[in-house]
Amino acid sequence: MTVRLYDTRSQELRDLVPREPGRVGMYVCGPTVQSSPHIGHLRSALVYDLWRRWLGYRGYEVDFVRNVTDIEDKILANASPPEAWRAHAYRVEREFTSGYESLGILPPTYEPRATGYIPQMHELIARLIDAGHAYVAADSSGDVYFDVKTWPAYGELTRQKLDDMADSPDAPTRGKRDARDFALWKGAKPEEPASASWPSPWGAGRPGWHIECSAMARAELGPAFDIHGGGLDLRFPHHENELAQSTAAGEGFATHWVHNGLVTIEGQKMSKSLGNSVYAAELLSESRPIVVRYYLAGAHYRSSIDYHEGALVEAEAAFSRIEGFLGRADARLAGIEHGAVPGIVPDAFGEAMDDDLGVPQALAVLHETVRAGNVALEAGELAEAARLRESVLAMTGVLGIDPRDPAWGDRGDGVAGAALGSLVERMLEDRTRARAAKDFAASDRIRDELAAAGIAIEDTPDGPVWSLGG
Repeated sequence: MTVRLYDTRSQELRDLVPREPGRVGMYVCGPTVQSSPHIGHLRSALVYDLWRRWLGYRGYEVDFVRNVTDIEDKILANASPPEAWRAHAYRVEREFTSGYESLGILPPTYEPRATGYIPQMHELIARLIDAGHAYVAADSSGDVYFDVKTWPAYGELTRQKLDDMADSPDAPTRGKRDARDFALWKGAKPEEPASASWPSPWGAGRPGWHIECSAMARAELGPAFDIHGGGLDLRFPHHENELAQSTAAGEGFATHWVHNGLVTIEGQKMSKSLGNSVYAAELLSESRPIVVRYYLAGAHYRSSIDYHEGALVEAEAAFSRIEGFLGRADARLAGIEHGAVPGIVPDAFGEAMDDDLGVPQALAVLHETVRAGNVALEAGELAEAARLRESVLAMTGVLGIDPRDPAWGDRGDGVAGAALGSLVERMLEDRTRARAAKDFAASDRIRDELAAAGIAIEDTPDGPVWSLGG
Protein backbone atom coordinates (compact mmCIF):
# COMPACT_ATOMS: atom_id res chain seq x y z
CA MET A 1 0.00 0.00 0.00
CA THR A 2 2.84 2.38 -0.84
CA VAL A 3 1.59 5.64 -2.32
CA ARG A 4 3.65 6.79 -5.27
CA LEU A 5 3.64 10.22 -6.87
CA TYR A 6 5.32 11.88 -9.81
CA ASP A 7 7.88 14.35 -8.53
CA THR A 8 8.40 17.23 -10.95
CA ARG A 9 11.82 18.01 -9.53
CA SER A 10 13.30 14.54 -10.12
CA GLN A 11 10.96 13.83 -13.06
CA GLU A 12 10.20 10.34 -11.84
CA LEU A 13 7.69 8.36 -9.82
CA ARG A 14 8.73 8.23 -6.19
CA ASP A 15 7.45 6.49 -3.08
CA LEU A 16 5.91 8.88 -0.60
CA VAL A 17 7.99 8.60 2.58
CA PRO A 18 6.78 11.36 4.93
CA ARG A 19 9.28 13.16 7.12
CA GLU A 20 7.11 12.28 10.10
CA PRO A 21 5.69 8.74 9.98
CA GLY A 22 1.93 8.76 9.55
CA ARG A 23 1.74 12.50 8.88
CA VAL A 24 1.93 14.42 5.58
CA GLY A 25 2.53 18.14 5.29
CA MET A 26 1.18 19.56 2.02
CA TYR A 27 1.34 23.14 0.79
CA VAL A 28 -0.65 24.12 -2.30
CA CYS A 29 -0.52 27.48 -4.04
CA GLY A 30 -4.03 28.83 -3.79
CA PRO A 31 -5.63 31.68 -5.67
CA THR A 32 -4.31 35.12 -6.37
CA VAL A 33 -7.60 36.89 -5.78
CA GLN A 34 -7.46 39.33 -8.65
CA SER A 35 -10.55 38.20 -10.58
CA SER A 36 -13.32 35.60 -10.56
CA PRO A 37 -12.36 31.91 -10.50
CA HIS A 38 -12.49 29.92 -13.72
CA ILE A 39 -12.61 26.24 -14.58
CA GLY A 40 -8.83 25.88 -14.26
CA HIS A 41 -8.88 27.11 -10.68
CA LEU A 42 -11.59 24.60 -9.78
CA ARG A 43 -9.73 21.76 -11.45
CA SER A 44 -6.50 22.53 -9.60
CA ALA A 45 -8.19 22.77 -6.21
CA LEU A 46 -10.04 19.51 -6.86
CA VAL A 47 -6.80 17.68 -7.71
CA TYR A 48 -5.32 18.40 -4.30
CA ASP A 49 -8.61 17.65 -2.58
CA LEU A 50 -8.41 14.18 -4.15
CA TRP A 51 -4.80 13.78 -3.03
CA ARG A 52 -5.75 14.82 0.46
CA ARG A 53 -8.75 12.47 0.61
CA TRP A 54 -6.74 9.52 -0.66
CA LEU A 55 -3.87 10.08 1.74
CA GLY A 56 -6.42 10.30 4.51
CA TYR A 57 -7.97 7.00 3.39
CA ARG A 58 -4.53 5.40 3.51
CA GLY A 59 -4.26 6.42 7.13
CA TYR A 60 -2.17 9.58 6.98
CA GLU A 61 -2.91 12.65 9.05
CA VAL A 62 -2.71 15.42 6.45
CA ASP A 63 -1.74 18.97 7.33
CA PHE A 64 -3.13 20.67 4.25
CA VAL A 65 -2.27 24.33 3.74
CA ARG A 66 -3.63 26.30 0.79
CA ASN A 67 -2.79 29.99 0.75
CA VAL A 68 -4.56 33.09 -0.51
CA THR A 69 -2.42 35.68 -2.29
CA ASP A 70 -4.28 38.85 -1.31
CA ILE A 71 -1.66 41.43 -2.29
CA GLU A 72 -0.12 41.44 -5.76
CA ASP A 73 0.26 43.73 -8.79
CA LYS A 74 -2.87 42.52 -10.57
CA ILE A 75 -5.04 42.88 -7.49
CA LEU A 76 -4.09 46.55 -7.27
CA ALA A 77 -4.64 46.98 -11.00
CA ASN A 78 -8.06 45.30 -11.00
CA ALA A 79 -9.50 47.10 -7.99
CA SER A 80 -11.76 49.87 -9.28
CA PRO A 81 -12.65 52.84 -7.05
CA PRO A 82 -14.64 53.29 -4.98
CA GLU A 83 -13.93 49.65 -4.05
CA ALA A 84 -10.66 49.48 -2.12
CA TRP A 85 -8.12 46.84 -3.13
CA ARG A 86 -8.63 44.97 0.15
CA ALA A 87 -12.38 44.83 -0.42
CA HIS A 88 -11.82 43.69 -4.00
CA ALA A 89 -9.48 40.92 -2.85
CA TYR A 90 -11.87 39.74 -0.16
CA ARG A 91 -14.86 39.75 -2.49
CA VAL A 92 -13.00 37.64 -5.05
CA GLU A 93 -11.73 35.34 -2.29
CA ARG A 94 -15.33 34.66 -1.29
CA GLU A 95 -16.10 33.71 -4.90
CA PHE A 96 -13.29 31.16 -4.81
CA THR A 97 -14.47 29.77 -1.48
CA SER A 98 -18.02 29.47 -2.81
CA GLY A 99 -16.79 27.61 -5.89
CA TYR A 100 -14.72 25.22 -3.79
CA GLU A 101 -17.60 24.52 -1.43
CA SER A 102 -19.99 23.92 -4.34
CA LEU A 103 -17.70 21.13 -5.56
CA GLY A 104 -17.39 19.50 -2.17
CA ILE A 105 -13.74 20.50 -1.82
CA LEU A 106 -12.78 20.17 1.82
CA PRO A 107 -11.55 23.31 3.57
CA PRO A 108 -7.80 23.33 4.21
CA THR A 109 -6.36 22.65 7.62
CA TYR A 110 -5.34 26.28 7.48
CA GLU A 111 -5.68 28.97 4.82
CA PRO A 112 -3.09 31.74 5.34
CA ARG A 113 -3.40 35.12 3.64
CA ALA A 114 -0.21 36.78 2.46
CA THR A 115 -0.95 40.08 4.19
CA GLY A 116 -0.85 38.30 7.56
CA TYR A 117 2.78 37.18 7.16
CA ILE A 118 4.72 40.36 6.41
CA PRO A 119 7.07 39.97 9.44
CA GLN A 120 7.94 36.41 8.40
CA MET A 121 8.74 37.67 4.90
CA HIS A 122 11.00 40.37 6.33
CA GLU A 123 12.87 37.77 8.36
CA LEU A 124 13.40 35.51 5.34
CA ILE A 125 14.56 38.40 3.14
CA ALA A 126 17.02 39.55 5.80
CA ARG A 127 18.51 36.07 5.99
CA LEU A 128 19.00 36.03 2.23
CA ILE A 129 20.70 39.43 2.30
CA ASP A 130 22.99 38.32 5.13
CA ALA A 131 23.85 35.13 3.22
CA GLY A 132 24.80 37.15 0.12
CA HIS A 133 21.93 35.85 -1.99
CA ALA A 134 19.87 39.07 -2.06
CA TYR A 135 20.58 42.78 -2.29
CA VAL A 136 18.89 46.14 -1.96
CA ALA A 137 18.62 47.93 -5.29
CA ALA A 138 21.13 50.74 -5.73
CA ASP A 139 18.57 53.14 -7.20
CA SER A 140 16.93 54.13 -3.88
CA SER A 141 13.67 52.48 -4.98
CA GLY A 142 13.49 50.33 -1.86
CA ASP A 143 13.35 47.19 -4.02
CA VAL A 144 15.12 44.04 -2.84
CA TYR A 145 16.12 41.34 -5.34
CA PHE A 146 17.26 37.73 -5.20
CA ASP A 147 20.62 37.43 -6.90
CA VAL A 148 20.22 34.36 -9.12
CA LYS A 149 23.92 34.15 -10.02
CA THR A 150 24.81 33.47 -6.39
CA TRP A 151 22.76 30.28 -6.32
CA PRO A 152 24.20 27.59 -8.64
CA ALA A 153 21.14 25.34 -8.17
CA TYR A 154 18.80 27.95 -9.66
CA GLY A 155 16.78 26.25 -12.40
CA GLU A 156 16.86 22.77 -10.90
CA LEU A 157 13.08 22.43 -10.63
CA THR A 158 12.47 23.07 -14.32
CA ARG A 159 15.80 21.67 -15.56
CA GLN A 160 16.91 25.01 -17.02
CA LYS A 161 20.30 26.62 -17.23
CA LEU A 162 20.55 30.23 -16.19
CA ASP A 163 21.95 31.32 -19.54
CA ASP A 164 18.93 29.88 -21.32
CA MET A 165 16.34 31.64 -19.16
CA ALA A 166 14.34 34.66 -20.18
CA ASP A 167 14.64 37.82 -18.16
CA SER A 168 12.50 38.09 -15.03
CA PRO A 169 9.09 39.67 -15.75
CA ASP A 170 9.61 42.01 -12.81
CA ALA A 171 9.73 45.59 -14.01
CA PRO A 172 11.51 47.89 -14.13
CA THR A 173 14.96 46.31 -14.53
CA ARG A 174 16.65 49.48 -13.26
CA GLY A 175 18.46 48.70 -10.00
CA LYS A 176 18.96 45.02 -10.76
CA ARG A 177 22.34 43.40 -11.06
CA ASP A 178 20.94 40.90 -13.55
CA ALA A 179 17.73 41.15 -15.54
CA ARG A 180 16.81 37.64 -14.34
CA ASP A 181 16.91 38.58 -10.66
CA PHE A 182 13.46 38.57 -9.09
CA ALA A 183 11.84 40.84 -6.54
CA LEU A 184 11.64 39.90 -2.88
CA TRP A 185 10.39 43.32 -1.76
CA LYS A 186 8.90 46.08 -3.88
CA GLY A 187 9.39 49.66 -2.76
CA ALA A 188 6.27 51.81 -2.45
CA LYS A 189 5.24 53.78 -5.53
CA PRO A 190 3.44 57.14 -5.48
CA GLU A 191 0.61 55.93 -7.72
CA GLU A 192 -0.24 52.97 -5.45
CA PRO A 193 -2.53 53.26 -2.41
CA ALA A 194 -0.79 53.86 0.89
CA SER A 195 -2.77 50.96 2.39
CA ALA A 196 -0.87 48.59 0.06
CA SER A 197 2.42 49.41 1.75
CA TRP A 198 4.11 48.17 4.92
CA PRO A 199 7.20 49.48 6.69
CA SER A 200 10.37 47.39 6.29
CA PRO A 201 14.11 47.67 6.98
CA TRP A 202 14.53 48.64 3.31
CA GLY A 203 11.76 51.21 3.17
CA ALA A 204 7.99 51.11 2.83
CA GLY A 205 6.63 48.70 0.27
CA ARG A 206 5.07 45.30 -0.23
CA PRO A 207 6.29 41.75 -0.78
CA GLY A 208 7.13 40.12 -4.08
CA TRP A 209 4.86 37.26 -5.11
CA HIS A 210 7.35 34.42 -4.60
CA ILE A 211 8.51 35.31 -1.10
CA GLU A 212 4.91 35.21 0.09
CA CYS A 213 4.54 31.46 -0.41
CA SER A 214 7.95 30.62 1.01
CA ALA A 215 7.15 32.53 4.19
CA MET A 216 3.64 31.11 4.58
CA ALA A 217 4.74 27.53 3.93
CA ARG A 218 7.51 27.81 6.51
CA ALA A 219 5.26 29.42 9.09
CA GLU A 220 2.56 26.77 8.85
CA LEU A 221 4.48 23.58 7.96
CA GLY A 222 8.02 24.29 9.13
CA PRO A 223 11.28 24.69 7.21
CA ALA A 224 10.82 21.30 5.51
CA PHE A 225 7.64 19.51 4.52
CA ASP A 226 6.50 16.69 2.24
CA ILE A 227 4.54 17.95 -0.78
CA HIS A 228 4.29 21.25 -2.61
CA GLY A 229 1.52 21.41 -5.20
CA GLY A 230 0.12 23.76 -7.79
CA GLY A 231 -0.78 24.21 -11.42
CA LEU A 232 1.65 23.39 -14.20
CA ASP A 233 1.77 27.06 -15.12
CA LEU A 234 3.35 27.85 -11.73
CA ARG A 235 6.49 25.78 -12.22
CA PHE A 236 8.36 28.75 -13.64
CA PRO A 237 8.98 31.29 -12.43
CA HIS A 238 6.92 30.99 -9.25
CA HIS A 239 7.89 27.57 -7.92
CA GLU A 240 11.43 27.80 -9.25
CA ASN A 241 11.86 31.03 -7.34
CA GLU A 242 10.23 29.68 -4.19
CA LEU A 243 12.64 26.75 -4.21
CA ALA A 244 15.68 28.93 -4.82
CA GLN A 245 14.99 31.50 -2.12
CA SER A 246 13.96 28.95 0.51
CA THR A 247 16.90 26.61 -0.02
CA ALA A 248 19.33 29.53 -0.31
CA ALA A 249 18.09 30.62 3.12
CA GLY A 250 19.02 27.19 4.48
CA GLU A 251 15.58 25.57 4.41
CA GLY A 252 14.88 22.00 3.33
CA PHE A 253 11.55 23.13 1.87
CA ALA A 254 9.51 20.57 -0.14
CA THR A 255 10.55 16.95 -0.60
CA HIS A 256 8.14 16.40 -3.51
CA TRP A 257 6.80 18.80 -6.13
CA VAL A 258 3.45 17.93 -7.71
CA HIS A 259 1.85 19.81 -10.60
CA ASN A 260 -1.57 19.41 -12.15
CA GLY A 261 -2.33 19.80 -15.84
CA LEU A 262 -4.24 22.76 -17.22
CA VAL A 263 -7.66 23.15 -18.86
CA THR A 264 -8.10 24.10 -22.50
CA ILE A 265 -11.32 25.23 -24.16
CA GLU A 266 -12.08 23.35 -27.38
CA GLY A 267 -8.38 22.89 -28.01
CA GLN A 268 -7.31 26.43 -27.15
CA LYS A 269 -5.66 27.89 -24.09
CA MET A 270 -8.00 30.05 -22.05
CA SER A 271 -7.25 33.74 -22.37
CA LYS A 272 -9.01 37.06 -22.00
CA SER A 273 -7.90 38.09 -25.48
CA LEU A 274 -9.71 35.08 -27.00
CA GLY A 275 -12.72 35.61 -24.77
CA ASN A 276 -12.99 31.88 -24.14
CA SER A 277 -12.66 31.74 -20.36
CA VAL A 278 -15.21 29.49 -18.63
CA TYR A 279 -15.83 30.91 -15.18
CA ALA A 280 -16.77 28.85 -12.15
CA ALA A 281 -20.23 30.38 -11.82
CA GLU A 282 -20.99 29.62 -15.46
CA LEU A 283 -19.75 26.04 -15.20
CA LEU A 284 -21.71 25.34 -12.03
CA SER A 285 -24.87 26.72 -13.60
CA GLU A 286 -24.68 24.24 -16.47
CA SER A 287 -24.93 21.05 -14.44
CA ARG A 288 -25.24 19.71 -10.93
CA PRO A 289 -22.09 20.44 -8.90
CA ILE A 290 -21.56 16.75 -8.17
CA VAL A 291 -21.49 16.10 -11.93
CA VAL A 292 -19.03 18.96 -12.44
CA ARG A 293 -16.82 17.38 -9.79
CA TYR A 294 -17.08 14.00 -11.53
CA TYR A 295 -16.13 15.61 -14.83
CA LEU A 296 -13.14 17.54 -13.51
CA ALA A 297 -11.84 14.50 -11.65
CA GLY A 298 -12.13 12.20 -14.66
CA ALA A 299 -8.81 12.88 -16.37
CA HIS A 300 -5.48 12.03 -14.77
CA TYR A 301 -4.40 15.01 -12.71
CA ARG A 302 -1.16 15.53 -14.65
CA SER A 303 -2.91 15.58 -18.02
CA SER A 304 -4.78 18.49 -19.52
CA ILE A 305 -8.57 18.62 -19.79
CA ASP A 306 -10.21 19.98 -22.90
CA TYR A 307 -13.58 21.44 -22.06
CA HIS A 308 -16.03 21.34 -24.95
CA GLU A 309 -19.74 21.64 -25.61
CA GLY A 310 -21.47 18.52 -24.38
CA ALA A 311 -18.74 17.55 -21.91
CA LEU A 312 -21.04 17.88 -18.92
CA VAL A 313 -23.83 16.02 -20.70
CA GLU A 314 -21.47 13.07 -21.12
CA ALA A 315 -20.45 13.33 -17.48
CA GLU A 316 -24.10 13.44 -16.38
CA ALA A 317 -24.85 10.25 -18.30
CA ALA A 318 -21.87 8.45 -16.76
CA PHE A 319 -22.57 9.64 -13.25
CA SER A 320 -26.25 8.80 -13.55
CA ARG A 321 -25.32 5.14 -13.94
CA ILE A 322 -23.73 5.26 -10.50
CA GLU A 323 -26.74 7.04 -9.00
CA GLY A 324 -29.12 4.65 -10.71
CA PHE A 325 -27.46 1.58 -9.23
CA LEU A 326 -27.36 3.07 -5.73
CA GLY A 327 -31.03 4.03 -5.96
CA ARG A 328 -32.05 0.56 -7.12
CA ALA A 329 -29.86 -1.12 -4.52
CA ASP A 330 -31.18 1.01 -1.67
CA ALA A 331 -34.75 0.20 -2.66
CA ARG A 332 -34.17 -3.55 -3.04
CA LEU A 333 -32.03 -3.92 0.09
CA ALA A 334 -34.10 -1.77 2.44
CA GLY A 335 -34.65 -3.66 5.72
CA ILE A 336 -32.61 -6.68 4.59
CA GLU A 337 -29.77 -8.01 6.79
CA HIS A 338 -26.88 -8.61 4.44
CA GLY A 339 -23.66 -8.40 6.47
CA ALA A 340 -21.76 -6.44 3.84
CA VAL A 341 -18.71 -4.62 5.23
CA PRO A 342 -18.77 -0.86 4.57
CA GLY A 343 -15.89 1.49 3.85
CA ILE A 344 -13.48 -0.77 1.96
CA VAL A 345 -12.51 -0.03 -1.63
CA PRO A 346 -11.65 -2.88 -4.04
CA ASP A 347 -7.97 -3.77 -4.35
CA ALA A 348 -7.85 -2.67 -7.99
CA PHE A 349 -9.22 0.75 -7.03
CA GLY A 350 -6.63 1.12 -4.29
CA GLU A 351 -3.81 0.09 -6.59
CA ALA A 352 -4.88 2.70 -9.15
CA MET A 353 -5.06 5.47 -6.57
CA ASP A 354 -1.74 4.48 -5.00
CA ASP A 355 -0.12 4.77 -8.43
CA ASP A 356 0.16 8.56 -8.71
CA LEU A 357 -3.54 9.13 -8.05
CA GLY A 358 -4.80 7.15 -11.04
CA VAL A 359 -8.38 8.39 -10.93
CA PRO A 360 -9.27 7.33 -14.52
CA GLN A 361 -8.35 3.72 -13.72
CA ALA A 362 -10.12 3.99 -10.38
CA LEU A 363 -13.29 5.21 -12.12
CA ALA A 364 -13.10 2.22 -14.45
CA VAL A 365 -13.16 -0.04 -11.38
CA LEU A 366 -16.09 1.95 -10.00
CA HIS A 367 -18.14 1.55 -13.18
CA GLU A 368 -17.31 -2.14 -13.46
CA THR A 369 -18.56 -2.58 -9.89
CA VAL A 370 -21.76 -0.72 -10.79
CA ARG A 371 -22.31 -3.03 -13.77
CA ALA A 372 -21.74 -6.10 -11.60
CA GLY A 373 -24.12 -4.69 -8.99
CA ASN A 374 -26.88 -4.22 -11.55
CA VAL A 375 -26.42 -7.81 -12.71
CA ALA A 376 -26.63 -9.05 -9.12
CA LEU A 377 -29.81 -7.09 -8.51
CA GLU A 378 -31.38 -8.41 -11.69
CA ALA A 379 -30.48 -11.98 -10.70
CA GLY A 380 -31.86 -11.52 -7.18
CA GLU A 381 -28.41 -12.10 -5.64
CA LEU A 382 -29.02 -9.59 -2.87
CA ALA A 383 -26.06 -10.48 -0.66
CA GLU A 384 -23.69 -9.90 -3.60
CA ALA A 385 -25.56 -6.74 -4.55
CA ALA A 386 -25.16 -5.47 -0.99
CA ARG A 387 -21.43 -6.16 -1.03
CA LEU A 388 -21.06 -4.32 -4.33
CA ARG A 389 -23.14 -1.42 -3.10
CA GLU A 390 -20.81 -0.97 -0.13
CA SER A 391 -17.82 -1.03 -2.50
CA VAL A 392 -19.44 1.64 -4.67
CA LEU A 393 -20.18 3.79 -1.64
CA ALA A 394 -16.60 3.43 -0.41
CA MET A 395 -15.20 4.47 -3.80
CA THR A 396 -17.57 7.38 -4.28
CA GLY A 397 -16.83 8.48 -0.73
CA VAL A 398 -13.09 8.59 -1.37
CA LEU A 399 -13.62 10.50 -4.62
CA GLY A 400 -16.08 12.89 -2.99
CA ILE A 401 -18.95 11.93 -5.32
CA ASP A 402 -21.24 9.99 -3.02
CA PRO A 403 -24.68 11.32 -4.06
CA ARG A 404 -26.04 10.55 -0.58
CA ASP A 405 -23.44 12.69 1.20
CA PRO A 406 -25.22 15.55 3.03
CA ALA A 407 -22.52 17.89 1.67
CA TRP A 408 -24.42 17.94 -1.62
CA GLY A 409 -27.42 19.50 0.09
CA ASP A 410 -31.03 19.09 -0.99
CA ARG A 411 -30.46 17.34 -4.30
CA GLY A 412 -32.32 14.08 -3.68
CA ASP A 413 -29.55 12.75 -1.41
CA GLY A 414 -29.48 11.04 1.97
CA VAL A 415 -32.83 9.99 3.39
CA ALA A 416 -34.65 11.77 0.58
CA GLY A 417 -32.58 9.81 -1.91
CA ALA A 418 -33.47 6.49 -0.32
CA ALA A 419 -37.17 7.40 -0.35
CA LEU A 420 -36.93 8.51 -3.97
CA GLY A 421 -35.13 5.30 -4.88
CA SER A 422 -37.78 3.18 -3.23
CA LEU A 423 -40.58 5.03 -5.03
CA VAL A 424 -38.89 4.84 -8.43
CA GLU A 425 -38.09 1.15 -7.98
CA ARG A 426 -41.73 0.33 -7.25
CA MET A 427 -42.81 2.24 -10.35
CA LEU A 428 -40.20 0.42 -12.44
CA GLU A 429 -41.41 -2.93 -11.13
CA ASP A 430 -44.94 -1.95 -12.17
CA ARG A 431 -43.59 -0.95 -15.58
CA THR A 432 -41.73 -4.25 -15.96
CA ARG A 433 -44.90 -6.22 -15.14
CA ALA A 434 -46.88 -4.09 -17.60
CA ARG A 435 -44.36 -4.77 -20.36
CA ALA A 436 -44.38 -8.47 -19.60
CA ALA A 437 -48.19 -8.43 -19.92
CA LYS A 438 -47.79 -6.44 -23.19
CA ASP A 439 -49.71 -3.56 -21.62
CA PHE A 440 -47.56 -0.99 -23.40
CA ALA A 441 -49.97 1.85 -22.72
CA ALA A 442 -49.43 1.40 -18.97
CA SER A 443 -45.70 0.97 -19.48
CA ASP A 444 -45.45 4.18 -21.47
CA ARG A 445 -47.59 6.06 -18.97
CA ILE A 446 -45.25 5.12 -16.10
CA ARG A 447 -42.24 6.14 -18.14
CA ASP A 448 -43.85 9.47 -19.02
CA GLU A 449 -44.74 10.13 -15.37
CA LEU A 450 -41.15 9.49 -14.34
CA ALA A 451 -39.82 11.69 -17.13
CA ALA A 452 -42.15 14.50 -16.07
CA ALA A 453 -40.66 14.22 -12.58
CA GLY A 454 -37.14 14.53 -13.98
CA ILE A 455 -36.33 10.80 -13.82
CA ALA A 456 -34.60 9.39 -16.91
CA ILE A 457 -34.95 5.67 -17.66
CA GLU A 458 -32.44 3.64 -19.65
CA ASP A 459 -33.42 0.10 -20.63
CA THR A 460 -30.30 -2.09 -20.53
CA PRO A 461 -29.74 -5.85 -20.93
CA ASP A 462 -29.43 -5.96 -17.15
CA GLY A 463 -32.75 -4.24 -16.59
CA PRO A 464 -33.92 -0.61 -16.43
CA VAL A 465 -31.55 1.94 -14.90
CA TRP A 466 -32.85 5.26 -13.68
CA SER A 467 -31.18 8.55 -12.98
CA LEU A 468 -32.10 12.09 -12.09
CA GLY A 469 -32.41 14.29 -15.16
CA GLY A 470 -29.76 17.02 -15.73
